[in-house]
Amino acid sequence: MEPKAAESNYDESELTLTGMSREELLATIQQLRSEVATLQSIQHNDTANKQDRQQNAQTAVRRSKKQRTQRPFDFSKYNTRHVALRIAYLGWDYQGFASQENTEKTIEAELFEALMKTRLIQSRETANYSRCGRTDKGVSAFGQVISIDLRSNLLEGLGVIQTPGRKAHERPGDKTQEIEYTHILNRMLPETIRVLAWTPVNPSFNARFSTLHRTYKYFFPRGNLDIKSMQEAAQKLVGDHDFRNFCKMDVGNGVVNFWRTIISIDITPLDNGEVGYQMHELTVIGQAFLYHQVRCMAAILFLIGQHKEQPEIIDRFLDIKAQPCKPQYSMASEYPLVLYDCAYKDIQWIYEKGDQDHNISRLQCMWTQQAVRAVTLKRMLDGLNIVPVPAKQTDQNQEASNAEITATRPWHAVHPSIINQAAFLLLGTASKSHKPLLDRPVCESLEDRIKHFAKKQRVDSSD
Repeated sequence: MEPKAAESNYDESELTLTGMSREELLATIQQLRSEVATLQSIQHNDTANKQDRQQNAQTAVRRSKKQRTQRPFDFSKYNTRHVALRIAYLGWDYQGFASQENTEKTIEAELFEALMKTRLIQSRETANYSRCGRTDKGVSAFGQVISIDLRSNLLEGLGVIQTPGRKAHERPGDKTQEIEYTHILNRMLPETIRVLAWTPVNPSFNARFSTLHRTYKYFFPRGNLDIKSMQEAAQKLVGDHDFRNFCKMDVGNGVVNFWRTIISIDITPLDNGEVGYQMHELTVIGQAFLYHQVRCMAAILFLIGQHKEQPEIIDRFLDIKAQPCKPQYSMASEYPLVLYDCAYKDIQWIYEKGDQDHNISRLQCMWTQQAVRAVTLKRMLDGLNIVPVPAKQTDQNQEASNAEITATRPWHAVHPSIINQAAFLLLGTASKSHKPLLDRPVCESLEDRIKHFAKKQRVDSSD
């Protein structure tokens, strides 16, 4: 009986489809395709979330086991020392620098795991910790700086803190040679995170508030960009301005003042490579930066370099009376951005020779791998540009001589060059035609965001 039921259902469905018009069938097919795409998307997200949860759970279990197997350590036998650490990292595979509740894949999580495992700190809460910059997901750093109280071998000296009740002077062993901080930490950290140098500092030193200025660099290929126009526009950003139209407003974290100072900004070539593939760097030096500020500025400069916007758009965006609301636009990608340097007064970094040699060697190894991949891709592109094609393009109804048929020329001699490399650094889907920034919908004004956040806070507190 069951087969008959199945056959009956099939016949009924077949009759239903047979009775549909062509338009109805097409509409049904389109609906089914949409439902399949939705189910596939849900399945993909579920799989990705499941993998993330499994990875986080495995990481948490591994770290929990490590913590349980550690032998007791008597911190009372040591003084602490307030030091600054200069850190480099490749942030492409991390979820950002700062620790987050929903993931262990952050630079800070790796740092504190190493600090705890090496017993350089007793806990994060008691470590007097501060960071200079909070880089986002995918952003790298060469000169990130943190300040922190670490366990010290010394009894006195710059940055040494003699806490009452401790017994450092009673501890056996040498008390004149400091712990090799960079060497110990680099042994525990992933190869993509390196402690480059350290230095003792006064207890009042704060990595965030003691900095004089920060330097960011954004690397990009020239492509079809007009570098001269970009440089002209970039100079308009120098000085004290309200940069609310060049950032993502972070009102939820209490940021309501968008005045910042850009000390200098410059665009320079890094090599003499082929036009289109020649690498450049955008260097921005400022006292402090807003959320996504450098990436937003880079995005606008790219539009200017492509002649989709004029340099005067910078003046308009900096005029808050004329442009109180930020037009909607995609910012530049995160992976070319690097926190290059954090400057301080009277800081003398200590680079240990052994660690310096090892760091250079490991970075050379990673550079070799990436450089070989880049050259491989470039040679593929070169090969495509010289493939032979008919020297004379004819349509199907046009007769051509045998000589014209057999004659060939390289692809690049017949077709215009494609030099659109820099466009791939802009997030979002590229549209066929550019809509001017001033004709686009705008985001909420600062005042509306503040009102919205205040209303939300009142609702949350009443709950």
